[in-house]
Amino acid sequence: MLKYSPIISASLEIMGGTPVFAGTRVPVQTLLDYLKAGESINDFLDGFPTVTRQQVIALLEEAEK
Repeated sequence: MLKYSPIISASLEIMGGTPVFAGTRVPVQTLLDYLKAGESINDFLDGFPTVTRQQVIALLEEAEK
């Protein structure tokens, strides 16, 4: 994961350095937990409206590479 990415950021000042979706305080791991539990991207976005669909899709595309 890139530290200075338009998708993900990590800073000690935000969530103690946990990788989060850029511009939010939502950990990337939360999305992964949702998907692992069988929840949909829509369910995740409903629960975390500060994350955009574009961020989620970009993250999943990067993870696929």
